[in-house]
Amino acid sequence: MSSMSPTSRRLGLAAVGAALIAAAGVTAYATTPTAPPARPLAGMRILISNDDSMRAAKASNSDGLGLYELRRAMCAAGADVVVMAPWQVQSGKGTAVTNGGVLTAQRRTALPAGYENDCAQAPSGGAVYGVCLADGHCAADTPSATPADTVKLALRAGLKAEAGWTEAPDLVLTGINSVPNVSAQVNDSGTVGAAVAAIDEDVPAIAFSSAGDETNTSFPRVNYRANAEFGARFVAGLRQRGLLTDDFALKVDYPDVSTGTPAKAPAWTSVGHGAVVWHAYERTGDDSFEIGLGFCEETPGEPCTETVKDADSAALFRDGRIAIAPVTADRTYGAKEPRPETLWKIRRYVEHDAPRG
Repeated sequence: MSSMSPTSRRLGLAAVGAALIAAAGVTAYATTPTAPPARPLAGMRILISNDDSMRAAKASNSDGLGLYELRRAMCAAGADVVVMAPWQVQSGKGTAVTNGGVLTAQRRTALPAGYENDCAQAPSGGAVYGVCLADGHCAADTPSATPADTVKLALRAGLKAEAGWTEAPDLVLTGINSVPNVSAQVNDSGTVGAAVAAIDEDVPAIAFSSAGDETNTSFPRVNYRANAEFGARFVAGLRQRGLLTDDFALKVDYPDVSTGTPAKAPAWTSVGHGAVVWHAYERTGDDSFEIGLGFCEETPGEPCTETVKDADSAALFRDGRIAIAPVTADRTYGAKEPRPETLWKIRRYVEHDAPRG
């Protein structure tokens, strides 16, 4: 009787196992994880809007540069992208809509330097439209459509007329906004308002916002780019899991990474009740008041102070994490989610499987 070493015995068992699998008509595959597809959003149609306009002309990068970074990342991931954004900066417009007049979607032919060829391979070419309130040509000083206007126009008529899309897009993305949209000012946000307009039309939506630099007056390109590249991977993960939903919008706020400190892991948060930006009104005449904006300080007992334990602002500013929160158009207190299992699955994805910065 011949002896067999433990190693030979293990190899023999492995061979027997492979033979049994083959006999059963099952193919044995290697267990090495496969690399994610290079273009994970291929075949997906995405509408992008914002509340910062499509100009991208200011040195501070506060007037739409983030939109072009988002467009760039989505096209690089394989999506077909069309942009319809406000003609002028519309920050703070919330869900406001225009109830009369004529809207014109004017295509931008000269794009900001460095972004001209980002979507050259996309079927729609990454077309960028600015939407103004005018019957005809949009001039430099023409009044603008609101963020919600742009989404409603695009979904109800504009995409079909301008891009030939006969069906709704798979997803609406808004942003990337200059300054985070957290806590009490979420209600004021045109970025979030445009995303809410999309889910009102039964189209999934995600609103992206980025922190500025330490001065809160400039918005480095590196912050937008990190947010956009995270966003493309985040959307790909949702898509692969079948978690793109119009039950609610998702709000993604990205921290400042311009100093070299990377963003920490995403956090599932709630919209806070405090405030980060405070509106002050100083009397300048008998019936006139000048509007002033300032950043709040966390002083216990004052209206600015955050009291929600899992607040988006705390995760973003205190912890340096990517703050993600669900936002619904139904503001009824105590309302139940129509499909709570979807909310739970997305939360689990954010907390365990979403990209880490």
